[in-house]
Amino acid sequence: MTPADIESFFATLAAANPRPQTELAYTSVFELLAAVLLSAQATDVSVNKATRRLFALAPSPKAMLDLGLDRVTESIRSIGLYRTKAKNLLETCRILVEQHGGEVPRTRQALQALPGVGRKTANVVLNVAFGEPTMAVDTHIFRVANRTGLAPGRNPLDVEEALLRRVPPKYRVHAHHWLILHGRYVCQARKPQCDRCSVRAWCDQGRHLQSA
Repeated sequence: MTPADIESFFATLAAANPRPQTELAYTSVFELLAAVLLSAQATDVSVNKATRRLFALAPSPKAMLDLGLDRVTESIRSIGLYRTKAKNLLETCRILVEQHGGEVPRTRQALQALPGVGRKTANVVLNVAFGEPTMAVDTHIFRVANRTGLAPGRNPLDVEEALLRRVPPKYRVHAHHWLILHGRYVCQARKPQCDRCSVRAWCDQGRHLQSA
């Protein structure tokens, strides 16, 4: 993609969805952090179903600790890797209470020091909760960035760094949401919906299909 292509690509996505939102359900920064931590290798739908019950019982780090490991584990049993995630969530809550006054920290370093919180999770929290122009590269963004030619890379960090270089500043805050949603519902892994893709004209693969 050329810089002009990238501008048109994001202008089109922005016009269709000016303020994209995460599909994870949350009402506080802590709930967002917990939901993203639980979402690894799980769908947003399955996470929302579990956290609807969990957050009603424990909407804060202190309340989560008071709930205890057994009840947290039982509450998220429907999510993949639930035992490990429950332990990570409780340990994260302990650190939040003991080291951060029960608040979610606003720096990448502090976030990534929390159990179960990697670079992608930290980027989601920094972006969604604090409005920072980060790129949380999941499988959808990795696929879309490489398939379209927007920001090719061999691994998620390569793609993240390429996106930060190539996405125009005015689109950066919402860019990762547009790319996730596009990958989830249009540019799908097994069967991309090129016939109904609004940005096909600027996609490397889409243009190849058009000329075939």
